[in-house]
Amino acid sequence: MPESQVTAVLIHGAWAGGWVWDTITPFLEAQGFRVLAPDLPGCGNRLGNPEEASLDRCVADLEQKLETITGPLLLVGHSGGGAVATQLAESISDRVIGIAYLAGMMLPSGIGFGDVVASMVDEYPEASGIGPFLNWEPDQKVSRVPPAAIREIFLQDVSEEVVAEAIPLFNPQAEGSRTLIPTWSPERFGRLPRLYVEAKKDRSVVLPVQRRMQQLVPGAEVVSLDTGHVPQVAAPEAVASALAAFAASHLN
Repeated sequence: MPESQVTAVLIHGAWAGGWVWDTITPFLEAQGFRVLAPDLPGCGNRLGNPEEASLDRCVADLEQKLETITGPLLLVGHSGGGAVATQLAESISDRVIGIAYLAGMMLPSGIGFGDVVASMVDEYPEASGIGPFLNWEPDQKVSRVPPAAIREIFLQDVSEEVVAEAIPLFNPQAEGSRTLIPTWSPERFGRLPRLYVEAKKDRSVVLPVQRRMQQLVPGAEVVSLDTGHVPQVAAPEAVASALAAFAASHLN
């Protein structure tokens, strides 16, 4: 791999996996990226012991996978993967050219997504997103998304064929790797360029919540797409183009 080639580190959100990036991967590779899209611990076939799931474990797992990768990194976090991207960027800021959030959780240091939603739900009841639809194990440490909610909340803007293929791939999710609170410093994460890709029809991380996070963590470049919660599936070429432009503008 050329030393200057950018690796797009694609970080999935809750109940998903590396598979959620399959549609966009060819478009990213056509733009010149190398792609790394791992499954995170605490979800699906990597569920493990839910008691051990945490943001720190997700970051450590990604750091290990990146040990053999050379060259600059673009971190891309979808939905809850945004919090993981933030914490990873704080840890390895010297390797990162920027962080992109796809309808992602771009959070202030020490604040969780649930805190943001709680502050908005009276004004925007739809801000509760997927929460009311979840099915929980008795100990409340693992949740699942019912198929009907996957269709109506996550994938309302893609074809029935795509939905039928995706529904069986959604996974149980440990709460310890879902309710994530990043902590970061102005000197590390805070100095890095950021891109926020808005999903204007998102029913999970609804647009007012996306824009509140942009206010709480100001300074991101913004691209708005007319998609639901998974723009990398609904509009992969547009997302890849936005990521390529962002990376090119910040590659030294």
